[in-house]
Amino acid sequence: MPTFDLNRSSLRELNRALHALRADTNETHWTVSGPDGRHAVAAGLDAPVTVEIEGNVGYYCAGMNKLASVIINGNAGVGVAENMISGFVHVRGDASQSAGATAHGGLLVIDGNAGARCGISMKGVDIVVKGSIGHMSAFMAQAGSLTVLGDAGEALGDSLYEAKLFVRGSVKSLGADCVEKEMRDEHREQLYAKLKLAGLAGEVDPGEFRRYGSARTLYHFHVDNAGAY
Repeated sequence: MPTFDLNRSSLRELNRALHALRADTNETHWTVSGPDGRHAVAAGLDAPVTVEIEGNVGYYCAGMNKLASVIINGNAGVGVAENMISGFVHVRGDASQSAGATAHGGLLVIDGNAGARCGISMKGVDIVVKGSIGHMSAFMAQAGSLTVLGDAGEALGDSLYEAKLFVRGSVKSLGADCVEKEMRDEHREQLYAKLKLAGLAGEVDPGEFRRYGSARTLYHFHVDNAGAY
């Protein structure tokens, strides 16, 4: 198991070594110590490996991830898993704003709380937050799902497209064109599948959640809706 100490080696050296990995690598589990809030740790990975980071990270950790599993044993700064394509990113602490921004696929799990704009412009990723999320989360979210076990801040789902939002706690306010929708059996089944992926099957009842989605009135400009733009 390769171990990298960022107090002894540079971040550039770490990322260069990780980027050199191929899909058939035998070095499948890496441990990174001493991150100390450094930015872009384990960004741009493109191999089915596991990278476990022992401590807090700065901006854009695991950004542009593809295939890899990145586990952060601490808190994450702005833009964790930003533009992720596939794979798995697990923050075992809190995440700052814009977690999972523009991400196209994969699974992002945050054990604590997430800041403002969680899932902004997401394009297919599944995000599960065990705590609460800040304001303007899922702003312009296009596809994928955002599941929140805690509360949501102001303007949830503002200018939402077709992403699916599930919140167990309270929602301070909904953004433009975001509405609460009926929670039918099919949606509870979909939610259960997301919770199962996050390791929460049997621990959380899908029936405790409410579903939110797009009212589809902002897809095309209409003068009657001008005040909502």
